[in-house]
Amino acid sequence: MLLIIDDDIAIQTSLSLLFRKEGFAVRVADGPFETFEMLEKETPELILLDMNFSVSTTGDDGLRLLRRLRERIPLVPVILITGWGSIDLAVEGMKAGAKDFITKPWQNDHLVQSVRTALNLAQTAPSSPNRRKLDQQFRFDNIVGEDPNLLDILTTIGRVAPTDAPVLITGESGTGKELVAEAIHQNSRRHRQPFVKVNLGGISATLFESELFGHVRGAFTDAKTDRVGRFELANKGTIFLDEIGDLDPASQVKLLRVLQDRTFEPLGSSKSRTVDVRVICATNRNLEDMVSKGQFREDLFYRINLISVRLPALRERPGDIPLLVTYFVNNLKMIYGRPDLRVSPTAQKWLKNLALPGNIRQLKNVVERTVLLSANDELQPDDFERNLTAGAVLQPQRAMPDVGTMTLEEMEYQMIQRAMAFHQNRVAKVARALGITRFALYRRLEKFGIPYTTEE
Repeated sequence: MLLIIDDDIAIQTSLSLLFRKEGFAVRVADGPFETFEMLEKETPELILLDMNFSVSTTGDDGLRLLRRLRERIPLVPVILITGWGSIDLAVEGMKAGAKDFITKPWQNDHLVQSVRTALNLAQTAPSSPNRRKLDQQFRFDNIVGEDPNLLDILTTIGRVAPTDAPVLITGESGTGKELVAEAIHQNSRRHRQPFVKVNLGGISATLFESELFGHVRGAFTDAKTDRVGRFELANKGTIFLDEIGDLDPASQVKLLRVLQDRTFEPLGSSKSRTVDVRVICATNRNLEDMVSKGQFREDLFYRINLISVRLPALRERPGDIPLLVTYFVNNLKMIYGRPDLRVSPTAQKWLKNLALPGNIRQLKNVVERTVLLSANDELQPDDFERNLTAGAVLQPQRAMPDVGTMTLEEMEYQMIQRAMAFHQNRVAKVARALGITRFALYRRLEKFGIPYTTEE
């Protein structure tokens, strides 16, 4: 049963008709008194709560009622309905425990989708994840490992994939955020539709609208033909917005609009277009910290962060290193035509003690480089040690600064300086070594005043 709380009879009627048509049982309430009177008789599966159901338009009544509902029935999801001008109020509601917020005028399909997603996510999660059982239920072919933290993540992915919930994937560079995004898409109802990847760190602010929303002929000097944007290419499918933490403030506003309304206007056009996309975002930055510093919009953060998945660094799951090495070597056997290729047990143990700040991506590079440069079919520790890439050293040889002796910004500055010196200022190689895009590196070089050349 769905409970609709709103004092506007027109909205009550409209929402009641919509959800009854979708097969839901519906109850309505004008305000707190009717709501708690109804809760004495039955508990709803989900509540749609308008933020302004009294004469006042401040939304305070809505927030107060939301907090009382969270205390009374904490497991029942609440979706807020608010006007676009009250987005700040909706963010306060999300902090108070609401699961989502919808702006007026709403799109029926999007509202129904949000309700079904919230109901699906409210179901009890299975306990004691097992890799074999997970592989029987879901398609996780390219995600290797049996670490308990990873299995918990795969369980979460399996639960949220069939929904349309927006997912935020966080973690250090090289931890496999793109693979997780692809796994969510492959296990969703949209798996036969497009999966469109967008590296926001590689798109300048001036090209943002054209890249994501497209443009019409004549929109700017070089716009000789119409162009379809990434959101339109992803229609009915999934769009993966990588490095969302690198987005500038103006672009954040434009992105929030399309995520909220599912509508956009191509650059140079006055005609709105509607898209149906599932949004997955990723970043290696701390968005909560950026929000507190005013560098990332709080309303956008809550819009993309319904489900958050943090991927562990490789040093947090060293037991998976032998499994990953075996997986890479088995693939390289086929690619390079070396069927007898294998890694000795001694080498597997040695690899577990490597410091790999580039995580899985760096481990893969180390293994492939060693396979390419070693003639031995059984790879030993010496084979790997001779072919280590920059940054991969034995753990005991690598000491982190003591806590409080250096800020993250100072560490970033020193690492970039060392990488520039090691790679003789070749920006492309430095970016690869640091696990970031060239555009992201250029921004950091300019920020720290480190000289560079664009010639490669």
